[in-house]
Amino acid sequence: MNDEMSGPARERFLLVSASTAGAPAATRVRAWRRLRSLGALYLQQSVCLLPAREPVRRQVQRLLASIRADGGTARSLTVTVDDAAEYAGLVAEFNAERDAEYAEVVERAPQLLAELEKETARGRATYAEVEESEADLDRFEKWLAKIAARDYFAAPLGRQARAELARAEEAFAAFEEAALAADERAATSAPASEPASDSAGELAGGQPGGAPGQGLRVVDGGT
Repeated sequence: MNDEMSGPARERFLLVSASTAGAPAATRVRAWRRLRSLGALYLQQSVCLLPAREPVRRQVQRLLASIRADGGTARSLTVTVDDAAEYAGLVAEFNAERDAEYAEVVERAPQLLAELEKETARGRATYAEVEESEADLDRFEKWLAKIAARDYFAAPLGRQARAELARAEEAFAAFEEAALAADERAATSAPASEPASDSAGELAGGQPGGAPGQGLRVVDGGT
């Protein structure tokens, strides 16, 4: 029975089948990585599902064309899932895979946060340490952005992962301010430079305070 109209609107799916037999080994790796990066849910080897959203469809079609060009076989079909329980089960599987990825962020982000708070409390942060911490934070931001891009059904752990990253971003801002303050303190406490030498005296006679003209020799009187 088709109960598609009951409850929230359901998405259609792309049923993707890709075989790289006869294609170079690099094609197999590229296809696997691309489909995984899109968040494909594998039903069995070489067969997976993706939401039939237009941006996803375009990327899948490009991938399948490249697989065929390399000597493999590939196709995609647009399918609907009419059974409500079956549809809910697929969404749950998509979300479980995203939650497993979000869990990695939730587990590792506190380590970055603790390191930032420790360095901030130490009060001797340097610009080099700021750059290093900024690179670490940037990796987390890009990692989370990639997961979010393939989180089609708002997996539950996404909110917690974003909250953990936001805490790390706030800690980095405090760390950056501490580094700036430490740099300013170092600049104001630096010893004063030595007074400039008496250049006029040195020109006059090789010794500071020499009489003007003493020690100078005219080589050309000029006119």
